[in-house]
Amino acid sequence: MSPSPSPNPYGIVSYAAYLPRHRLQRAELGAALGIHAGRGARVAASFDEDSTTMGVEAVRRVLPGHPGPDALYFATTSPAYLDKTNAAALHAALGLPHDAFAADLAGSARSGIAALRAARLGGGLAVLSDVRTGRPGSADERDGGDGAAAFLFGDAGAAVAEILAHASATSEFLDRWRLPGNPAGEQWEERFGLERCLPLIEDTGQRVLKAAGAGGADHVVLVSPNSAVRKRATKLFPARLSASGSPIGHAGCADAGLALADALDRAGAGETILLLSAADGCDAVLLRTTDRLPAARQPEPVARQLADGRDVSYTTYLTWRGWLDREPPRRPEPERPAGPPSARGEGWKFAFTGSRCERCAFVHLPPTRVCKECGVADAMTPVPLAGARGTVATYTVDRLAYSPSPPLTDAVVDFDGGGRCTLEIADGAADRLAVGTRVEPVFRRLYTAQGVHNYFWKARTTEVGSVDGSTAVDGSTA
Repeated sequence: MSPSPSPNPYGIVSYAAYLPRHRLQRAELGAALGIHAGRGARVAASFDEDSTTMGVEAVRRVLPGHPGPDALYFATTSPAYLDKTNAAALHAALGLPHDAFAADLAGSARSGIAALRAARLGGGLAVLSDVRTGRPGSADERDGGDGAAAFLFGDAGAAVAEILAHASATSEFLDRWRLPGNPAGEQWEERFGLERCLPLIEDTGQRVLKAAGAGGADHVVLVSPNSAVRKRATKLFPARLSASGSPIGHAGCADAGLALADALDRAGAGETILLLSAADGCDAVLLRTTDRLPAARQPEPVARQLADGRDVSYTTYLTWRGWLDREPPRRPEPERPAGPPSARGEGWKFAFTGSRCERCAFVHLPPTRVCKECGVADAMTPVPLAGARGTVATYTVDRLAYSPSPPLTDAVVDFDGGGRCTLEIADGAADRLAVGTRVEPVFRRLYTAQGVHNYFWKARTTEVGSVDGSTAVDGSTA
């Protein structure tokens, strides 16, 4: 394919990444299996996170201050559903208008680049998200990572980065593959993939630089599911300032997005970024940052998210991924969510939208037709609270309720600006919870029953507030 310069009027106007909070220490993994697993920690999605929920969290950081996109492209190799459009759940959670297009690009690591290219063509939103699962002790388990990134394309005059040119090369060879329904993938001997990829990377990289009239790049970012390629190929394109790959290891579809977001976190105004993605060929994208970037970076850089983690034990991680079948709680399992009530409550269930009384301003969660405060009927205004923060009024730690990761912690949250709701606490934060703790809503999967995912909102701690001295114990309320 011939390299393409950038006549397109759209550029990246906003970007953001989302990394789950849990970290699996490689030293613990190695000790458990009796292998050398390296140093550092693996970013691990929680039991209630999947590619859909992580995609929602990434996009929520992109959209503030920007109008909703006309099109959303969701790329993943770990879709929560097949046959059903996963992007529709993102569409609903973001409260986008019904005339906005939403579609999945799923199945291979290259789908992430496809989403970026599709969003650029019409000024849409590209969401790249993946949960990487590998057999215990495998390279995918040890060196992979879970996360999501989102990029909003809009008017080039407001862009933080513009695409100067792109080039691609496609080649059919058996490097990595995974049969439908299998939880883990397979890989051929790495040297074979390396020998096939290196010429493609050099070719596409040189072509994209030539198309843009550039002799080199300030930053070179190369991602690939083949670790040998990641180690060797960046030497083909020396960078004046930095050269790196994905900061969390191979992340499937999210790989290129997380690497690009990390590069935008570090790049200065007027610098070039060469993004190379080697999967079933190679895609090369050359970007140039604008003077708007320093003031419009994502609020929480990838490096800061990576450093802010909470350890999870290896046995718990294996349980979350289904590799360790443990005795479940001896409690009735939840029933399958029904389609009709979920559709009727779309605004509440997916977008966390309540209602405010137009007469007395009382906020209702969930929304209602009749005001509980003044009794007026059908005088309500929708109130989106997904971006609001609140304070824990009281909470309960329940070690008897059914949960894939006990104990289950529920908290009564008073939201800033009005509204009170009981929400489950996410990310195992029972030991850090107190009356007065500040929390924020996060989109999660409450449970899965008979193949149906029950998505809703939980609360995640942001900072510890004042403590009144009370302590929650088994089944008690603080």
